[in-house]
Amino acid sequence: MADVLTLSQIEERFDSEWVLVGDPDTDDSLEVRQGKVLWHSKDRDEVYRKMVELRPRRFAVLYTGKMPEGTAIVL
Repeated sequence: MADVLTLSQIEERFDSEWVLVGDPDTDDSLEVRQGKVLWHSKDRDEVYRKMVELRPRRFAVLYTGKMPEGTAIVL
């Protein structure tokens, strides 16, 4: 999975999954525009474990589905 994909391609291919993106290209507000998909899974913890294993220098973690109503996100 070393191809560079746009955000829309990532969302289309990995619907409702957590995605580890390496070397993300971001805009001025740090929104991911494109990058290399390093790993993906429906299980967020699996993606985090893979991130620790791979130790990418620059990365982003995306969720490509809709968050359930009332969900809080803590950074």
